[in-house]
Amino acid sequence: MSDDWPGEAFFTLHHDLPREGPGEAADVAWAVSLAGLRPDGVVCDAACATGGDIAALLDAVPKGRVVGFDLHQGFVDTAGRRFAQDPRVNVLQGQLIRHGDGDLPDPRDLVPFDLIWCAGACNFEGVTECLEAWKTALRPGGAVAFSEVAWFHPEPPEEVRAFWAEYPAMTDEAGVTARIEAAGYEILGQRRLSDAAWEAYYRPLDQRVAALRPTVDAELAEVLDASDEEARMWRTYRDVFGYVLSVVRPR
Repeated sequence: MSDDWPGEAFFTLHHDLPREGPGEAADVAWAVSLAGLRPDGVVCDAACATGGDIAALLDAVPKGRVVGFDLHQGFVDTAGRRFAQDPRVNVLQGQLIRHGDGDLPDPRDLVPFDLIWCAGACNFEGVTECLEAWKTALRPGGAVAFSEVAWFHPEPPEEVRAFWAEYPAMTDEAGVTARIEAAGYEILGQRRLSDAAWEAYYRPLDQRVAALRPTVDAELAEVLDASDEEARMWRTYRDVFGYVLSVVRPR
């Protein structure tokens, strides 16, 4: 990909998609049952993207509310439009880890949460780093549910290892567990995301790629090719890698 990726072409492809990563409502239901979330609970959807999990989170807190954060304003705008008529939802541009030199809102300044939900975004900062930072954003007894990509096979084929070379910190399920424990959390439950969760992301993306193909320029063609390759890699090697969903609580 070009040095300025993700750029305009990436967001042309991803604009207004239902999800920005693998997941399904059953994941949320499983996680909140382990977390013991109350109907009036307050949930943070960290890196909420276009809001693919917000409806399921609202189902878990019918008398509570969901605060979504994402760094990309386009995603924030999409999620905000989707839930504009629901007063229980607030979507803002921001992040859960402040780098110290920005003016984006920090949710720790707003309200402590009963649950922090983060689908596939901990790799940007690191699992241990995210969990350590999020302790101050949780109410006593609060929990975190997050998914993290991991190896499922001790010797991944070279092709798939090369594909994930840009994420050298990628580890196996035991490694994810070790990072959770290093942050001072106990594990309430762990499970792998299902094939259905992955296809909930890739099928709409495949359709968007097909719709854009006839009129692409070179930059967009590069992004579409990368999307096709990403989907092919998972469909070929779904037994070799995937996402592990963990529900954890500070000790």
